[in-house]
Amino acid sequence: MKILHVLFLVSATLFSPFALAKPTLPLLYEVNLNDRADDQFKVTLHVDGLTADNAIYQFAATAPGTYQIMDIGRYVRSFKAFDKKGREVKTEQVSTNQWKFEKPEVVRTVQYSIAETWDTPINEHKPYNMCGTSIENDHVLINGQGVFGFPSGLQAAPIDVKIDYPADWAVGTALEKNAKGYFTAANYDRIVDSPILLGRLTKATTTVAGAQVDVYTYSKTDKIKSDQLLNNMQSMLNAAGQFLKQLPVKRYTFLYHFEDQEWGAWEHSYSSEYAMKEGDFTKAFADNVTSIAAHEFFHVVTPLNIHSEVIEQFNFVTPTPSEHLWLYEGVTEWASDAMQLRGQIMDLPTYLDELSQKIDYDKSLDTTYSLSKLGLTCYTNEGQRQYGNIYARGALVAGLLDIRLLELSNGKRGLREVVNELAATYGPNKAFPEKDFFAIFAQKTYPEIADFFNRYVKATEPLPFKEYYGKLGISYLPAVPTGQKIASVGMRPSFNNNKFYLTKLDDALRKAGLQEDDEWLTYNQQPVTLENIGKIQRELMQLKAGDTYDVTVRRNGQEVPVKNAILEKELILRYKFEPDPQATPQQVQLRDAWMKNL
Repeated sequence: MKILHVLFLVSATLFSPFALAKPTLPLLYEVNLNDRADDQFKVTLHVDGLTADNAIYQFAATAPGTYQIMDIGRYVRSFKAFDKKGREVKTEQVSTNQWKFEKPEVVRTVQYSIAETWDTPINEHKPYNMCGTSIENDHVLINGQGVFGFPSGLQAAPIDVKIDYPADWAVGTALEKNAKGYFTAANYDRIVDSPILLGRLTKATTTVAGAQVDVYTYSKTDKIKSDQLLNNMQSMLNAAGQFLKQLPVKRYTFLYHFEDQEWGAWEHSYSSEYAMKEGDFTKAFADNVTSIAAHEFFHVVTPLNIHSEVIEQFNFVTPTPSEHLWLYEGVTEWASDAMQLRGQIMDLPTYLDELSQKIDYDKSLDTTYSLSKLGLTCYTNEGQRQYGNIYARGALVAGLLDIRLLELSNGKRGLREVVNELAATYGPNKAFPEKDFFAIFAQKTYPEIADFFNRYVKATEPLPFKEYYGKLGISYLPAVPTGQKIASVGMRPSFNNNKFYLTKLDDALRKAGLQEDDEWLTYNQQPVTLENIGKIQRELMQLKAGDTYDVTVRRNGQEVPVKNAILEKELILRYKFEPDPQATPQQVQLRDAWMKNL
């Protein structure tokens, strides 16, 4: 998953107990999307043969790849069960996400309504929109965990889904249909892994490295069409095919939702879902969409083909973290840029500028918070405060690992080659042992890599940019003074649990009355939310040195108004990379290997 993080650029297995029983029952769900007036999904489950082992109906506490608490049971508005004669069977809600059947053996039908997540206000742990559900007059978004639950013990049972929807609607999903026209999934994990976008959609199709790639798009005012997106993505998709040698899937589906809010994207094994703000289809707009798609598309490798036992059969009851989040997200983010560089659709200066931006983001967070710790705490509020760094520090460490591997192999085998080998060793149906992966990786490569992991993944030693990029004949300077004066906000926002906090405060802002980690409530009387932070950021960037603005923060339960002023500072170019004109032939040779697929 990739969230669209906002930065102030003007300033410097435990398996689920519900998954162990062998499935004996097919689960048939019906979803009525012709009735959309109250923004609730009307769901009916037809089932026969439940036993005492299936007495709990479970809604998801979280979902793979989100790394957030969702507690979907909070959205359930009615829940009833009936026997074969239509008589109601007593049920009881026993926890946030669980309902209990008094007599499961007589249950034949379960009926419930569940509110969409997009427009349902909640106080905390709001699901990211790209991972949520939405019901509107002209379209519907279904992410499986937001609509479907399952009887205990039947997480692995096969699933059919009958959806009733307007005849003129198109449907985008990676799911296949059976002879009855029902969407089918091998199990609950697969239905969660396969979002469905329905409505007034456009479609475009291509073939990449032998795989069919479909693009479905909902655009609120029809500014954006699927063929436009696909045309702009074609070079990236081709580069991905070359980077991976061959795609590990036969079919892949992009689902795009363009409306009023900027959220991000969520990866799946055979598809990805995007919730983004609609805009004019400019080159900059299209390139941003393609950049995000490059990240999500690479997830067909990890975690689909390289994943820990912890996430092989997901625990929807109690979120279970994996230490190897750095692999699933950090390596993926590195690869999304590397494959564009090597496919010659991103030039070297742009790639190096991406590195600089990631270092800048890393420095804005707690640099003593290791990638291993981030993986293991990602479901906690503490971990969520650092979560965005999995895309920054995670990708930076992956890039350093790539250089180290190339150096040790004399330019013959980098991270790309090792990842492809691991994908061939494991694949979709074979997990690696959570506790042993670092040792397995080092054994597959070089003993020195174990030391690399100990220093830069498990621990937080300063990342050796100067040393490692120097091996490629690329110089690195942490700071380059320019003598130029610029306006500066002097603070950064961090986002956690749907709230913004102010960090990295300049001394002048502290003197004005702000404190580190104040919760940021308003800017010039505008509420600060994920939906309007971009607008606020743009307004701040238009201010000049000396201009004032008002903020309100919450501190120790009290609201505190503070008047700030835009600062004036010298422009310092931070974390500057550039090719060294005095690079040795050996350095240039390794750089050449680094810039191409081996």
